Amino acid sequence: AVAALLLYFSFRGVEWREFLDALTSCRWEFIVLSMAVSVLAFWLRGLRWRGIILRLDPGMSRVTTFNAVNIGYIANFVFPRIGEFVRCGVISRRSKSATYDKVLGTVVLERGWDLLSMFIFLAALLIFRWERFGTFFVTKMWEPLSERLSFSLWWIVALLVLLSGLCIWGIYACRKRSGAAAKIWSLAQGLANGFTSAFRMEHKWRFFAYTLAVWLCYWAMAVLTMWSIPDLDTLNVVDALFLMIAGSLGWLVPVPGGFGAFHFIVSLALSTIY
Repeated sequence: AVAALLLYFSFRGVEWREFLDALTSCRWEFIVLSMAVSVLAFWLRGLRWRGIILRLDPGMSRVTTFNAVNIGYIANFVFPRIGEFVRCGVISRRSKSATYDKVLGTVVLERGWDLLSMFIFLAALLIFRWERFGTFFVTKMWEPLSERLSFSLWWIVALLVLLSGLCIWGIYACRKRSGAAAKIWSLAQGLANGFTSAFRMEHKWRFFAYTLAVWLCYWAMAVLTMWSIPDLDTLNVVDALFLMIAGSLGWLVPVPGGFGAFHFIVSLALSTIY
């Protein structure tokens, strides 16, 4: 329902005849290439995830992790972010040694590096192209967010950190007296074990190489999709990087598959900069 509402606001001003004309003028061979690169990205994600899981289950196959990644993405279209939990269930059900909580810890690690990678790309873009793209992130994203907050964002972050610390301390203190607290603490230990498993991998460099390759695939998908549109084929790979980052920020909004939020922020980026 939230996704449908966001789609309504995203498309309420669209001239549908122009929309269909643009759709028919699209170069579909670039779209097919972009889809092929996306499959490659999913395969690389599966290989990267398998590299972490091997510490928990040396017999984990490449096909299993690839299938789990795909099932997780499908689940995200049903309910936002649930795919991360679903794919952990796929792995734990097919493994004799990798328990659900430990597999979930590997996903936390994987997603943490993806988030860090996105901000590295964002920082590089703003450092080298601030005069072209910096105003968009400030005036269209940061300023509207800060205006809607009654007090400083840093106070909100500090309060959340404090509350999280108190919750962790309370669970640790009650773990021997409460069965629920003991179960939560056991889950937290499993998460920590899965999270630190990457640092015990035999070939750590593969994890970072796969991460770089995945994000290069995302960049290539943005380039190919952009060049499929005749009105945008004069833009270059730096423009595609900007649109990729803007779109990634749209995916962070917790709606199924980013529907509505992704369309809005990419359209806003195109209309604002170009």
